[in-house]
Amino acid sequence: MLSSIPARLVLSPLLVAQAIQVRRRALILPEPDGPRHGVAGAGPMLRVLIAGDSSAAGVGVSHQDQAISGQLVAGLAPHFTVHWRLEARTGDTTAKALARLSALTPAPFDVALTALGVNDVTHQRPLRRWLAEQQAISALLRERWGVRAQWRAGLPPMQGFPLLPRPLRDVLGAQAVRFDRALAAVSIGSVHHHPFDPSRLDPSMMARDGFHPGPSIYAAWGAELAAMIRAELA
Repeated sequence: MLSSIPARLVLSPLLVAQAIQVRRRALILPEPDGPRHGVAGAGPMLRVLIAGDSSAAGVGVSHQDQAISGQLVAGLAPHFTVHWRLEARTGDTTAKALARLSALTPAPFDVALTALGVNDVTHQRPLRRWLAEQQAISALLRERWGVRAQWRAGLPPMQGFPLLPRPLRDVLGAQAVRFDRALAAVSIGSVHHHPFDPSRLDPSMMARDGFHPGPSIYAAWGAELAAMIRAELA
């Protein structure tokens, strides 16, 4: 199994060489322009927190309106007065996001979206430790931020990332699948797992770096998540 330690050890010289090559030639995209908090819509008040890594920050599009924050708010605004806030940074692992959220002054939120895990896979974080950090974030959001419902974004199937060569993409993809299945298994009650639709990894739907979502992926993600939140609160 490609996600197993023995397989990775056998392939490690090639995987390390490929990882170095990818870092050297990867196109570095900035986080998009636009506000990271605001109020939109009309209706009952709904406070929404978005936290995570570069996908939560919207890397791959030019403005936050096109990113998950803007698309999610657009899907909720016809039904709620949405008070929203984005706390995300490119490169964050789950541990870094946990530390960042822990250092902030808590504010009340009703629902939260977290998008974390890809950097944990690329940094070869142990699965058990990663799950513990995911659970710690959920506890923090619930106990200190008052979040009543959380959606965890599923990890994308990284074997479909155009940027990554083989066998690196196959090994990282197998690990991402393993991580995502484990995350889904512990996402229960008010903590929901939102799986990534693998059909969206068409290169034409991705950003030009071959690694991040493009506008159509963010649009579909935001529309689906808004529908889930509306159904949960109905």
